[in-house]
Amino acid sequence: MSEYTGVAVSAGRVVGEVLTMAPPVAEPPAGQAPTAGADAASESERIPAAAASVQAQLERRAERATGGGKAVLEATAQMASDPTLVQSAQALVAGGLSAERAVWEAGDQVATMLEGLGGYMAERAADVRDVRSRIVAELRGEQAPGIPEHETPFILAAVDLAPADTATLDPARVIALITSDGGPQSHTAILARQLGLPAIVAARGVDAIASGTEVFVDGAHGTVTTEVTDDHRRQAEAWAELQKNPLTYEGGGAVLKDGTRMQLLANIGNAKDAEKAAAANADGVGLFRTEFLFLDREDEPSVEEQTAAYRDVFAHFPGKKVVVRTIDAGADKPLPFLTDADEPNPALGVRAYRTSWEKPQVLAHQLDAIAAAAAQTEAKPWVMAPMIATLEETEDVVAQCRERGLDPAGIMVETPAAALTADRLLGSAAFASIGTNDLTQYTMAADRQLGSLAHLNDPWQPAVLALVQATARGARIAGGDAEAYGESANRPVGVCGEAAGDPALAVVLVGLGVNSLSMTPRSLPAVATVLASVSLEEAKALAAAAVAAPTAAAAKDAVRAGLPILETLGL
Repeated sequence: MSEYTGVAVSAGRVVGEVLTMAPPVAEPPAGQAPTAGADAASESERIPAAAASVQAQLERRAERATGGGKAVLEATAQMASDPTLVQSAQALVAGGLSAERAVWEAGDQVATMLEGLGGYMAERAADVRDVRSRIVAELRGEQAPGIPEHETPFILAAVDLAPADTATLDPARVIALITSDGGPQSHTAILARQLGLPAIVAARGVDAIASGTEVFVDGAHGTVTTEVTDDHRRQAEAWAELQKNPLTYEGGGAVLKDGTRMQLLANIGNAKDAEKAAAANADGVGLFRTEFLFLDREDEPSVEEQTAAYRDVFAHFPGKKVVVRTIDAGADKPLPFLTDADEPNPALGVRAYRTSWEKPQVLAHQLDAIAAAAAQTEAKPWVMAPMIATLEETEDVVAQCRERGLDPAGIMVETPAAALTADRLLGSAAFASIGTNDLTQYTMAADRQLGSLAHLNDPWQPAVLALVQATARGARIAGGDAEAYGESANRPVGVCGEAAGDPALAVVLVGLGVNSLSMTPRSLPAVATVLASVSLEEAKALAAAAVAAPTAAAAKDAVRAGLPILETLGL
């Protein structure tokens, strides 16, 4: 029996057939000529035939897809039918190149031309390169890049998934995700949690499992087993039965056994996300990622455009809290008008709030827009700035918010510096929200995008939990109550990182003194159900055991042992 162990990112137990995602299409050798005996005319005719086949494949997939995936596939199919690429490639074949090399070079030429035009046309460059790879694969008789086609549901194995791959993922066909790379905060992990797909990342070797192999995936424990037993099948059947009567969340906060109420909020990026969060009965928004309005743009959006976008979000939560994070640009979210693309270490560079040091008008305009949107709706915006490390930064953010009537104003705790000095920072800021994704990577000095560091980049690390505890303790001191947890402290501390959506870790966070949890809406029912199984004192005891544990694995095991409901629910 072969068992692969990785990082568990989305619970669930399934048995199914593995299909491995094809690797990226290799570039044909420079100057590659047609095979011996092939004439230019026949070589040239191979190109439109391959392009037509690719177009037909994409159109068939588009017919079955929905939403954003359908739009991506339709756009790519349209590009495959564009004669510009085919004619350019045929001209290169006339110059002595093979069809594969000609398509590759022609694709580069067309994509470069589109990039030079800028704006919407530049965005189509990625479509051209995707089509180019698909036509080359067709010419070679290879599997097309991306998620494979299959008539029955399957478990998708890959090195990792790119954003373009996930746009076409159909959860009705893909029943679990297993990757050899990626980390708990990777795009793949976040997508799996949003879709509710059982998923394991950083499981070395799973991408080498032969397609067609039947495996058992346990998303709660992070294991993939190639020898499926009767017990595995029973566990998978039990999980499938649970999905027929899914857990629900009616709103109003999670209620612990002793009556303690914990506010459960949603992480969102736009008005469409806000609509889904409201439909899921979220108690408000704990993280509104405003930078999505700024991405893929050459220029800063106007105050009017921002106001309209924020107003559309606020409208879904009348009378409720909406925690707005000011622009978090930099690192993996560069913006040409705001960040420096040449920084040697952008994760430790001028990012997030720090961009306002040199370009204060961008933050000022954003705060103006938030204030204007707040005045036009009944939501209660709480504004916070990311990547805060000092008291001076905190005081500046709070002052700018107060000038515009934006109160309360808070900070994100994403650095050890902010966690360890929370008592001082929260003497100025009204609240804090812990971003466990960044706090983990900065505490452990581990890039959260690297699968090779996934074992370090784990929010169960005792050092990370100790910093969450230090933040909550600092908030109580700043609030004038060094003993009490919960609502009695007037410096609320929330968690808006991915850790808040892990039901077991949610219990620990509550025990450490957190006041609210924010997550993808799909996680709300499971978190509420597990929290209802413990009292606050029991949560504190489990939190103490986790912080005292010698390793992340030991911390997780200790908490799961104290929460038998997790096994019952397959979480």
